[in-house]
Amino acid sequence: MKKTIYTIFFLCGVFMFSQEKKNDTVDAVAIREIQEVILKSQRKKQFADKAVYTFDKEALEKARYAKDLLRTLPELQLDPVANTITSTKGGTTLFLINGIEATDMQIRSIAPSEVVKVEYYDIPPARWATRADTVVNILTRSTETGYVFGADVSTALNTGFVNGSAYADYTKGKNNFGLEYSLNLRDYNDRRVNSIYDYQLNGKHYRSDENRKDHFGYTFQNIALRYTRLVADDYAFQAKLNMDVFNRFSKGVGQSVFTEDNLKEEHNMFKNNGSDYVIPKLDLYYSKKIGEKDELSINVVGSHYTANTTETAREWIVGSGLSVYDNDMVLKAKQTSLVGELAHAHDFTAGKLSSGYRISRSSISNDLNNLAGYSQYSVSYLEQYFYTEFAGKADKLSYRIGAGLTNIHNKSAENTFDEWTFTPKVILAYQIKNNQNVRFTASYNPVSPWSNALSSNVVQLAPNIVQRGNPFLKSQQIFSNNLTYSFNNKYFDFNAGLFYRYTNRVINQYYVQDEALNGYALTYENGKNGQRYGVQLTGSYKPFGSSLLVIKAVITPTSETVRTSKGALIKNNYLGNYFSLSSEYKSFSVQYQFNIPVYSLNGAFLNTNENQNNIFVSYKHKNWTFSTGMYWIGMPSEYKTKSLPESLVDYKIHTQIMNNKSMFVLGLSYDFSKGKKTEIQRKLNNETAPAATF
Repeated sequence: MKKTIYTIFFLCGVFMFSQEKKNDTVDAVAIREIQEVILKSQRKKQFADKAVYTFDKEALEKARYAKDLLRTLPELQLDPVANTITSTKGGTTLFLINGIEATDMQIRSIAPSEVVKVEYYDIPPARWATRADTVVNILTRSTETGYVFGADVSTALNTGFVNGSAYADYTKGKNNFGLEYSLNLRDYNDRRVNSIYDYQLNGKHYRSDENRKDHFGYTFQNIALRYTRLVADDYAFQAKLNMDVFNRFSKGVGQSVFTEDNLKEEHNMFKNNGSDYVIPKLDLYYSKKIGEKDELSINVVGSHYTANTTETAREWIVGSGLSVYDNDMVLKAKQTSLVGELAHAHDFTAGKLSSGYRISRSSISNDLNNLAGYSQYSVSYLEQYFYTEFAGKADKLSYRIGAGLTNIHNKSAENTFDEWTFTPKVILAYQIKNNQNVRFTASYNPVSPWSNALSSNVVQLAPNIVQRGNPFLKSQQIFSNNLTYSFNNKYFDFNAGLFYRYTNRVINQYYVQDEALNGYALTYENGKNGQRYGVQLTGSYKPFGSSLLVIKAVITPTSETVRTSKGALIKNNYLGNYFSLSSEYKSFSVQYQFNIPVYSLNGAFLNTNENQNNIFVSYKHKNWTFSTGMYWIGMPSEYKTKSLPESLVDYKIHTQIMNNKSMFVLGLSYDFSKGKKTEIQRKLNNETAPAATF
C-alpha cells in the first residue's frame, strides 16, 4: 500500500511542476472575498476554498433545470436510487440557492437560463463547516415577477420503486411563495440475508449460521411551504414550514443452524421491525444591511415530534418449539430540537471578517420497553459554537484564518459530559499559474457522539448476542490536514489531494462480554485514537472539449488505523473508486456509472460501500423529459460486513436485494417557467437533530 501511495505522490509532483503551453490571462476585477483565478478560455474559477463554474449557451440549452447543470461538475454525481446530487468524494453535501439552504426540488425549480454561476466549496466557510463536508451554492438572476411549476415521476415496472415530486413557485414584487412535495417509496419482497456469528463462551464453541428472507420497505414524504420578502439593499425575511413524514418496515423469516461444540440444532426464526415519525419544522430567517459594509443575520429553527420504533424477534428449535430467545422492544421518543444562530459580516479593504454564535439543543424523552424491562428516561444534547474568520489575499497567496470555541454538553440519566474545545482553522492557497494552484488546509474540531451510540437501549441480535449503546461516550476530537493540487483546461479538470486525519478518543464499536446476559454485547467505546491518510485523485476528461463525451473518475488509495482503549491496533487499506461515462447530443443524454466495492473500517467491522452498475438515457422535448434506465445491471444491490480478527465475535453478514437486480425504470418529467424568482442571499442555514430511533 505504501509503495502505491509513494508512486502517486511522485506522479502528483510531476503534474504540479509541468508547464501549460497556453497562456491564460487573469481578470483584474477586485473581489472582496478570497481572490480567484479566472480562466477566460474555461468555465471554471479557482478560489482558495472553492471553485466557481459558469456554463456556456449549449449547456444551458440542453439542461432541463439547474440540477442537470450540477451533474456536469467534475466533483458531483447523480445518485440514481434517490435521484439526488452527491459529492464524488463522499461525506455530507449542503446545497444552497443564493446562500439559502435548498432542497432538491428547489434546485429543479430553477430554469437553466437563470443560473449565473455555481460555487463549489470543498472547504466550507465557518458558518457551514460543522454541518457539511461540501457546500454547493447556486447563484441566480432575480426579477420581480414570475412563476414556475413542474412534476416528475420515475418507477420500476416489476417492483416497488417510486420517486415522485411536484413543485410551484410564484413571485410578485418583493414577495415570493413556494410549495413543494416529494415522495420516495420502496417496497421490496426479496431481500436475502446470510449472517454468521462464531465465538467462544464459557469454554464452549458456538456458531450461528442464519439465512433469512425479508419483505421490507419505506415511504418518505416531504411537504414544504415558503414565504420570502426581499427589499433590495435593505433586508430579507423568510419563513419556511417543513413537514417530514417517514415510516419503514421489515418482516423476515428464516432458518438457522446453531452449533454448540459438536451439537447442531435446526432453528426457525422471524424478525420484524419498523419505525415512523412526522416532523413539523419551522425555519425563520432575517438579515439586515447595516451601512455599506456590514450585515447582520439571524436564524431560528425549531421542531417537536414523536418517533416510534418497534422490534419483535423470536428464534426457536425446530421440532420441540423450545424458545431460544424472544426480543420485544418498543420505543417512543418525544423529541424537541431548537437551533439559533446570530452572525455578522464586515468588509474591510484587505478582506472580509465573518463572526457568529450558534446554539443547538435537542431534548428527548424516552418511553422504553426492552430486554432490560420498562424504563422512562430523558437525555439532552447541547452544542454551542462561537466562530470568527478573516479571508484575504496577498499577491499570489490567498488565505482564510479562523478560530472557534465549541462547547458540547450531553446529559443522560447515567452521565453528564461537558467540554469546551478551541477550534482553529487555516487555509492557504498559492497560484502557480493561471490554471494551476496548490491549497493547504488544517483544522481541529470536536464531534459529538450520535444519539444511537449514546442510547441506553438493548436489543437481541442472535443467541447470546445483544446490542447496546454507551451513555458514557465522550466527543471525538478530529485534526485534519489536506494538501490539494488543482489543474484544469478545456479537456481536463483534475485535483490531486494528500490527506491526513487524526482522531483523538475515536468512537469505536466492538464486542464485549456481558455478564448480566451471560453472553456478548455489541457496544461503543472511546478508543485511544484513529488515523486515516492517503491520496485522492478526482477529475473529469473531455476528449472533444465538450459534453459529447465526459469521463469522470475518483481514485482514493487509503490507509486507516484504530487504536482501541486496550491498546490493540486495527489496520485496513483500500482503494476507493468511482467511474462514470456520459454523453450529450442535442436532446439526448446517456450516462453509465460503476464502481468496485471495497471494505472500509467501521469500528469492529469492515463494511463495503454500495455496488454500482447503472445506465440512464433521457430525451428532452420542449418542457417534457422522457427517461429510462437500468440499475444494478446483471446484479442485485449488495452489502457485506465482516468483523476484524481482533473481535471477540467472528461476525459476517451478506445482504442482497434481489428486487434491484437489473431493475428497469421509466420516468416522465414536466417543467415550466415564466419570468424569474426573487431569491435572497441568506447567510445562515441550520438544521435540527435527526430522529432518535434506536
